[in-house]
Amino acid sequence: MRRFLQVGLLGLLIASRVHAGEVANLRNGFSIRHERHETLGDTTRLYMGAAPDSGYVDVATAQIESFEPAPSDQQPATQAQQTGDLKTIVRSAGARNQVDADFIASVIRAESANNPRALSPKGAQGLMQLMPQTASKLGVKNSFDAAENVDGGVRYLRELLLLYNNDMVKALAAYNAGPQRVQQYKGVPPYRETHAYVARVIRDYNRKKLAERKNQRNESSQKAVLAQGATLPRAGSQ
Repeated sequence: MRRFLQVGLLGLLIASRVHAGEVANLRNGFSIRHERHETLGDTTRLYMGAAPDSGYVDVATAQIESFEPAPSDQQPATQAQQTGDLKTIVRSAGARNQVDADFIASVIRAESANNPRALSPKGAQGLMQLMPQTASKLGVKNSFDAAENVDGGVRYLRELLLLYNNDMVKALAAYNAGPQRVQQYKGVPPYRETHAYVARVIRDYNRKKLAERKNQRNESSQKAVLAQGATLPRAGSQ
């Protein structure tokens, strides 16, 4: 009975620690704040929030050095705050580098599902999934900082667009598989992952643009109707 009670108390302590949030310290020197974790053999799943739809990041268990309670003054931002901040960051980076903000947003969505703490099994980090060596070349010191990650990723994306004369398909293929592979195959390399990635970004980007054009047409139609109504003669006027 005593042992059962001890286990029960331990479970309560763990539960309250998870509720308060954790920090996973990685062997590469980075840390990822999350709400709770679940070890699944070689992979550890870090849940980003308490809500069921808050998302998660899978990290190689071997890359995690330790867990510790998250500081109480580092509460995660709300979804609305994160979305608003990201839109501002994307617009600013796009304006600085002359890259369409919708295109950047589609790349981020495909790369990390808008999760600034995303970490791939291969080691790609942050919103635009920068590999450590790429981040270093771009001068990005903290790939988990949203503004710094997007700034570096957009600068790299612009380099690729310039390299391929604004050919989005080749630029995306190079972003995913590397410029050397695009050069080797004189186009999109024959990798299923790369083909799926390019198609996903282009599809999302086209969807955004079609929605934008539809909204513009609707606004133009409304303005035309209002203008026509303003020029119609009043009832009873000669």
